[in-house]
Amino acid sequence: MTKRERVLAATKRLPVDRPPVAFWRHAPHVDHTAAGLAGAMLDFHRRWDLDLIKIMSSGVYCVEDWGCRVAYQGSPNGAKTCTDHAVKTTADWDRLRTLDPGAGALGRELEALRLIVRGRGDDAPALHTLFSPLTIARKLAGDRLDADLAAQPGTVEAALEVIATTVTRYAAAALEAGADGFFFATQHASRDAIGEAAFRRFELPYLRRLLEKLAAGPGITMLHLHGKDIYFDACAELPVAVLNWHDRLTGPALAEGKKRARGAVAAGLGESGTLRRGPAEAVAAEVRDALAQTGGAGHIVTTGCVLPLDVSDAHLQAVVDTVRKSGG
Repeated sequence: MTKRERVLAATKRLPVDRPPVAFWRHAPHVDHTAAGLAGAMLDFHRRWDLDLIKIMSSGVYCVEDWGCRVAYQGSPNGAKTCTDHAVKTTADWDRLRTLDPGAGALGRELEALRLIVRGRGDDAPALHTLFSPLTIARKLAGDRLDADLAAQPGTVEAALEVIATTVTRYAAAALEAGADGFFFATQHASRDAIGEAAFRRFELPYLRRLLEKLAAGPGITMLHLHGKDIYFDACAELPVAVLNWHDRLTGPALAEGKKRARGAVAAGLGESGTLRRGPAEAVAAEVRDALAQTGGAGHIVTTGCVLPLDVSDAHLQAVVDTVRKSGG
């Protein structure tokens, strides 16, 4: 099977020659330019010959054009942060305007996408990274989001509409630029991040609306549920091809998650646990355990989140080798 055939079959829980395998890593020292990001993604893809490309835009690219200043400050997983938030007062929410998807930081990421699609050399699906509106709001405002949700919920909801419109337009531009789909991340589908009532008011309706629009299009959508104690069942009902979560850190376990999900599951590896600590045989054993839980069907073997920068090549090689051997 080709990589695209393998991934598409997995999303439909059809037989595969072997399960698809993928993982991803930030490139914080070069991702501030389109050429730098594209080069890093293509080098990584060629090095590991993975079944899909999850484009590792900076996690804060989505808020730069609204005025956030961003920088890499040494996070072990390579993530950049907002060093100066765009929303500093409640009144700042009213100043948000819909962004031009082809300009500024958004346009930079689209150019990186084009370079990656042109340079990949195989048919591995390229998934561009999008964030939920409430996740973006958190990046815009930091901790003051909580106070504004409590004191001025209508003001924040109006801003969420602006953000959702921008995400919708940007997704359309990404598909036009060559994306094969999206890695759609929410950092607010977790009880650690938000209470259930607030989740159902401020996050879930926007997830449903945006994901329904994406599902009506031609691309693959992988929904990433970030954090512990996630609202798994509510999110499992959403129209996505693949669910990705930290199955080695939080429930449900992979086998149970597959039973409750509609499409494929993308999980099985603890990016900050066994994969980071090793040894390589322990990594291989974790892969075999994951495959045993799913029978290898409807399963993309991957991590619950981004790789720490210091995960060794030997451990990643153990993942790739074990998955490929599983297909005979």
